[in-house]
Amino acid sequence: MDNLEALIKEHLNKEAQSKTRRHFIKSCSSGLGGLALGSMLMGCESFSKTGSSSNRSFSERDLNPLATIPPPFSPKVKSVIYLHMAGAPSQLEMFDYKPKLLKLHGQDCPQSLLEGRKFAFIKGTPKLMGPQAEFVQEGESGNWVSNFLPHFKNVVDEVAFLKAVHTDQFNHGPAQLFMHTGSARLGRPSIGAWATYGLGSENQNLPGFVVLTSGGKTPDAGKSVWGSGFLPSVYQGVQCRSKGDPVLYIEDPEGISRNLKKSTIDAINKINKEEYAKYGDPEILARINQYEMAYRMQIAVPEVMNINDEPENIRRMYGVEPGKESFANNCLLARKLVEEGVRFVQLFDWGWDSHGVVKSGSIDMGLRNKCTQIDRPITALILDLKQRGLLDETLIVWGGEFGRTPMQENRGNKKMQFKGRDHHGDAFTMWMCGGGIKKGASHGQTDDIGFSGVEGRVSVHDVHATILHLLGFDHEQFTFEFQGRPFRLTDVEGSVIHEILA
Repeated sequence: MDNLEALIKEHLNKEAQSKTRRHFIKSCSSGLGGLALGSMLMGCESFSKTGSSSNRSFSERDLNPLATIPPPFSPKVKSVIYLHMAGAPSQLEMFDYKPKLLKLHGQDCPQSLLEGRKFAFIKGTPKLMGPQAEFVQEGESGNWVSNFLPHFKNVVDEVAFLKAVHTDQFNHGPAQLFMHTGSARLGRPSIGAWATYGLGSENQNLPGFVVLTSGGKTPDAGKSVWGSGFLPSVYQGVQCRSKGDPVLYIEDPEGISRNLKKSTIDAINKINKEEYAKYGDPEILARINQYEMAYRMQIAVPEVMNINDEPENIRRMYGVEPGKESFANNCLLARKLVEEGVRFVQLFDWGWDSHGVVKSGSIDMGLRNKCTQIDRPITALILDLKQRGLLDETLIVWGGEFGRTPMQENRGNKKMQFKGRDHHGDAFTMWMCGGGIKKGASHGQTDDIGFSGVEGRVSVHDVHATILHLLGFDHEQFTFEFQGRPFRLTDVEGSVIHEILA
């Protein structure tokens, strides 16, 4: 009864509000403005034909913003799983082997590499530090993989490496924003939001864009890295949990039946539709869809987010930890979500910032432990998608927000307690795998110590252009009108990286 009384009270307040002096004056001022505008547009008749809200109709896209839409061009993939290692993993201990750097270990860094450069923490003259891992060329491709990733070597022929990615950001928050929204400033839509805006979702009972986090913290840039920016909020990522209820308040309160819940939502959305007919605010449509989606998610989410129903061999393959928040759990959930038609799944794993201040943030120990946490699950994800016939229609993207320096971190010539590397945007490694990607490819090359890209340099915008290309979009034509001009994910830059495409 409390809920019913609250609804009645809300209705009475709404009715009273419409009769207040402030509302009356607001309506009058809007009406006078409309009359003035109508006269400027050659009379009321002309205005009523083009802009009358009373004749506003609802398209399928209005009432269901996540309705499936085919892309402009033939896509190579249907879904994306983006694996972001928040904090920036060291490419020099994972994929970019530099034997010369090993020979130069302990020597002072040449001043030519320091002059005019900005670093997050390095001061004075740091010493070069050789790779703290052992490397072997693996698979038919002969790509280098370190002993920090013993399982990953089994799938190295499935992926395409980008060895010379660069960014102009060297602090975590702006770099993460840039990596996921195409801008280092707040307010732009994330790549997952762009994907769901452009394509909708193939499963109307689940969000089109799902976010899973691990490592104990969210990214430094906060939830903006999966936000919708100036796109309608229905396209923002929905964060789910791998521990406890996948979505907070997924269950109805005691005493609320499913029929009553449905009747309540229908009544609320009837009011919302009337409000949209008056004002045409797209956020009202987002609100309508979110009420409906929440109702459907109550049935679909608990089932798809339940890893306990997976066969024992699959859980063992990923190394899952039921009841805990873990990257392994999230990789298995990512496979289940794309299998059910979710368009974009974003995994953030925190804890990759290896400055050497503490043991967990050291290159030789902390980084090795983080690699151990992701090595088996990522390998399992690739193999599992492949055995289910899903890898050809799914794109997997792996990387951080920037890379690490070939120098050991040095703050004012003071030796750090543990071995660490500073932030570095001149050159770092990412990889892609799945539909439309050339297997075993390696594009780009860094110099002898891994400081800068000398061949095949690609930007963050290039990475975005390539992801959109595989989803069936021309990144230069895929735009959204905002503040008087068309915006796009790649801003005014970016080129598709054809060298890694099959």
